[in-house]
Amino acid sequence: MRIFFAQGDLFIMKYVISDIHGCYREYLALLDKIHFSADDWLYVLGDAADRGPEPINVFQDLLSRKNITYILGNHDYMFLYFLGRKGLDLADKYLEDCDPEDITDFRMWLEDGGITTARQFMKLPQKERIAVNEFLEKAKSYEVIKENEKTYILVHAGISNFSEDKPLENYDFIDFIDNRTDYEKRYYSDPNIFVITGHTPTVYIRKDHLPKIYCGNGHIAIDCGCVFGGRLAAYAIETGDVTYITSP
Repeated sequence: MRIFFAQGDLFIMKYVISDIHGCYREYLALLDKIHFSADDWLYVLGDAADRGPEPINVFQDLLSRKNITYILGNHDYMFLYFLGRKGLDLADKYLEDCDPEDITDFRMWLEDGGITTARQFMKLPQKERIAVNEFLEKAKSYEVIKENEKTYILVHAGISNFSEDKPLENYDFIDFIDNRTDYEKRYYSDPNIFVITGHTPTVYIRKDHLPKIYCGNGHIAIDCGCVFGGRLAAYAIETGDVTYITSP
């Protein structure tokens, strides 16, 4: 763990990662590589669920830690909608008793990577299901970090219907989790404000199409497509350093 001192105060390291998508081994390897400890803080920009091999193991590790801020992603939201206790709660219902439109949407989610999450979740004891639900129900829609005279706005996908004069608390949560960011556009005119996002793999943003973090126009995009054979990345707020684990 790296520790920074400023004006006599102790500062912990703050890391941002995103779109783990069930890549449990890569996630643990990344935490080990950055020497993540209980004295540091981890911000996860959503979508630990779906697609990869071990999404429920990822969730169970995250909820076991006290130094995590989890921001809801669109795949997490779909999981909560279909299997969450405050959603349709299909884990405890017969599908033939449900609205056909809900069943159609449920099948679309399963085909978009939700099948692994659903299968693993349904195998959990009831107590562990509740714990996963509670973890996601408490997830934030955004987070703001101020560090070294800079402001970092953390969201999963972007900021839909963006207006620079509109306070973040006046947006709906769906504005942060669904529509992709326009990385060609600077959102905030202040050069010391940065929007950190996941959701869109950086191979589709970078001109070189490499699975590396993208920085430009006030954006820091950190979804390097681990589940698609790319990388899982950790961005250090204090230093701007980036650490990668490459998917096998």
